[in-house]
Amino acid sequence: MAGSSAPIGGLAYYISPPQSFYDIQKDPVHAIVYTMFVITACGFFSRIWIDISNSSSKDVARQFSENDLILHGQREKSMIKELDRFIPTAAITGGVCIGLLSIFADFLGAIGSGTGILLAVTIISQYFEQIAKESDVGNDAMIF
Repeated sequence: MAGSSAPIGGLAYYISPPQSFYDIQKDPVHAIVYTMFVITACGFFSRIWIDISNSSSKDVARQFSENDLILHGQREKSMIKELDRFIPTAAITGGVCIGLLSIFADFLGAIGSGTGILLAVTIISQYFEQIAKESDVGNDAMIF
């Protein structure tokens, strides 16, 4: 493509998406390394995100107790252990699915990169949620 640049070797080459199906056939190691890198990075960052965003098992158990919610037959300590079985696994699985979606979009040659598309959708949905929350707050203020 005119005016575009792509790495031709080194680490940058292997962690950048292949440009076409021909490139995947020509160098399958590149496609495999790129796929494994994206999947691993997405899984890792989604696991880290649950700790940063107050969504860890301990935080969820605390939120349950604050709202007087319980898991049948579980105390707070055992509830944390029970939630530890599911929350990290769900976070990693969600991250891997997002990574696979991004890779799929990159391999099909979507307009922009798969990662760029996911970022755009996420940003737009966050703005939509923020606007919806603000409009709800405004409506509640009017009712009172």
